[in-house]
Amino acid sequence: MRMIDPELLRTFLAFAEGGSLARAAEVINRSPSAVTAQMQRLEALVGEPLLAPAGRGRSLTPVGEEFVAHARRILDAHRDAWLSLKGARADGRVALGSTQDFADTALPALLHRFARSHPRVRLDLRIGRTKELTAAYEQGQIDIVLAMRQAPSADELLVLREPMMWLCAERGVTLPDTDLPLAVLDPPCGFRAAAIFALEAINRPFRIAATSPSLSGLRAAVLGGVAVTARTDRFLGTGIAVASKDLDLPALPVAEFSLRLRPNAEHASSDLAHLLADELPRLPTGT
Repeated sequence: MRMIDPELLRTFLAFAEGGSLARAAEVINRSPSAVTAQMQRLEALVGEPLLAPAGRGRSLTPVGEEFVAHARRILDAHRDAWLSLKGARADGRVALGSTQDFADTALPALLHRFARSHPRVRLDLRIGRTKELTAAYEQGQIDIVLAMRQAPSADELLVLREPMMWLCAERGVTLPDTDLPLAVLDPPCGFRAAAIFALEAINRPFRIAATSPSLSGLRAAVLGGVAVTARTDRFLGTGIAVASKDLDLPALPVAEFSLRLRPNAEHASSDLAHLLADELPRLPTGT
């Protein structure tokens, strides 16, 4: 029986979920040529072509599409075994700070998985804004931080890049005048700055119709049809949808989130951080 290196499977899934070799290279932090070489090694082990030319890029072959499910099961079993062996006797405390974007979407399933393999570890979870979480991390109050990226850092385990988009209530937004009503978080906020910059760049009149220190307040304003807002698709669902093209809103940039781990963190913190780094790129973003 031929043994398959889990790293090859991770690269393969990064391609399957990202749709391109370049995207896979970003996710696993390798060069596109290295990704291509890994895919060639995997195909040699499997004995079947997994990728096929598609225009200027590559797409999954029928065998490749079937192999995706196998690769996920293998990596899940590999990760669960590794975590269980390392975590069964682990105790202590893990302090994790995250923005609400992830607390409402990806975190619950991953924390459940970690708790199963590390039943004796206490989890201190802090949900908040990027500024306060980053300050707490840099002061040593939390071991892991998952928040908007401020700048490249040597302690980053993962950088997630997600398109910003204009969102509003599914039933629409009230437009009482020519100024676009905008709902934003209190400053400092990267989404607020990006939305205002994009509107000013095309000379689109707007007004701050609602502001809040929290995402729950922002969600209430958007659901009430008070205004549009700029977030990623993690904010979708439960009455919130992508804004209509009829509003003629400008393009927005890509949001960057980083996962950072303190270099001197305990083993349990490292286990959780690496679980997040491995699994977050694989999980759907929107609710």
